[in-house]
Amino acid sequence: MFSSLVGWDYLVIAIYFLVVFLIAGWAIFHDLSIHKSTAGYFLAGKNTGWFVVGASLFASNIGSEHLVGLAGSGVIYGVAAAQFEIFAALILILLGWLFVPFYLKNQVYTIPEFIENRYSPAARAYLSWMSVVAYILTKISVTIAAGGIIFETLIGINFWTGAFIVIVITGVYTVLGGLRAVMYTDMIQMFVLLIGAVVLTVSGLIDIGGWVSLKETAGSSFFNMWKPVTDPNFPWTGIIFGAPILGIWYWCTDQFIVQRTLAARNVDEARRGAIFGGFLKILPVFIFVVPGIIAYVLIQRGHIELAEADHALPALVGFLLPAGLRGLVVAGLLAALMSSLSSVFNSCSTLITFDIYKKLVPNASEKQLILAGQVATGLLVILALLWIPVLNGISTPLYQYLQSIQAYISPPIVAIFFLGIFIKRLNSRGAMASLFVGFIFGITRLISEINKDSLSGYIHDYATLNFLHFAIYLFVVCSAVLVLVSFTAPAPSSQKLNGVTFSPGCLTPADSCPKHRLTDMRLTLVLCVLAFLVWIYFTG
Repeated sequence: MFSSLVGWDYLVIAIYFLVVFLIAGWAIFHDLSIHKSTAGYFLAGKNTGWFVVGASLFASNIGSEHLVGLAGSGVIYGVAAAQFEIFAALILILLGWLFVPFYLKNQVYTIPEFIENRYSPAARAYLSWMSVVAYILTKISVTIAAGGIIFETLIGINFWTGAFIVIVITGVYTVLGGLRAVMYTDMIQMFVLLIGAVVLTVSGLIDIGGWVSLKETAGSSFFNMWKPVTDPNFPWTGIIFGAPILGIWYWCTDQFIVQRTLAARNVDEARRGAIFGGFLKILPVFIFVVPGIIAYVLIQRGHIELAEADHALPALVGFLLPAGLRGLVVAGLLAALMSSLSSVFNSCSTLITFDIYKKLVPNASEKQLILAGQVATGLLVILALLWIPVLNGISTPLYQYLQSIQAYISPPIVAIFFLGIFIKRLNSRGAMASLFVGFIFGITRLISEINKDSLSGYIHDYATLNFLHFAIYLFVVCSAVLVLVSFTAPAPSSQKLNGVTFSPGCLTPADSCPKHRLTDMRLTLVLCVLAFLVWIYFTG
């Protein structure tokens, strides 16, 4: 594929890197005083506007593996693969209106810190360590792998060299600039990402004869988001009841995502940023999944061939785009890659600094905490570099199972967050029991899934149960354990519950502007209507 790139393409890619360096440099050196405090380094001075918050939410979420995966899923499943994107748009509303007011009121740096305020230090420690390990084994790993593949297949640079370049470049501005550099480069990368995706989609539609031709050739099944209960991948029951569980965990309780809203200058900016991110999440249906359907049509017409569905995006770049535009789309892929990697470096270092280092050194100064964060980021960069050879030895099925770990451990986390806000009787004993039960079920599911070919009977059924249905059952079990075990211990004191549970007026803090809330209510309504219109349009 790299042979299709010419001088103009490399020029566009070089300009992209130059712009990223300039923006990162501005974020680092524009106001050096901001990096002298923990709020400045880890939360961008808590002075970020809604546009940057929303752009960073979107760019951090859309990694290059996300782009490649959505297009590949579009080749096989059509628009059904975009259900999680639509639910994300709606769940971001929940983040802005429900979760953000609690997080900002508690003035937390990390989401596990909020869990300590609600339950106990033990619950915080569990979430922190689990998150750090999961980030290293999954988010960092998959992003590195995707980066190496992009460099090797599209640019012509050796996999290891490409991965090294991405890790070092991203690591440098993340270490020096903290969250401020990450978020402002995210904003630029969002534009590059969207422009590249739109150019590819429009070029594809023009080549095959337009939207009507696409629908006629692909068939109605490719444009139906709602699959039967028996569908092995996207049953409608799993989508409606299971997808929100995974979505709430990812969008409302994961440090990787939520840290962007913690950097907002106030609750209004954070809420509007989340809503803006919701509007952006409608776009992947049309500019990330539809290219996969376009690839399917081109395959049917004999114009391209794919060894694997995940090769759809690179194949489209080579087949559809002229010189220069290919470089633009490759720059978009690199933007997605770097925004995700910088975000996970920063979020992981924040967890290590405040939930691990500060617990060990409680009297650490601001300067020491910032240094700890920079060292943590540097160590993560080194770990990422050391992890590259390991990636080459991990088989594809096992690697996919590693990614599924997060889906299997999210239900208990959602239970203790969501129910913990509304049910004041819940306590630390119930939370730890719920987390433990959820962890055991998640690990046993993972192990049984790896060995499913050698299993039979009920154990085989357990191992092969659709992961969304599994999430539903596990959420019910963990919620029951949370409630029942909580009643075996005394209720938390009213002082303990202050600011961490629902009460009249808790979602409208004093610094929230009524005019802004009214505008956001209208925007929320528009976003909901838009999401439902997409669902209706893609109903076969």
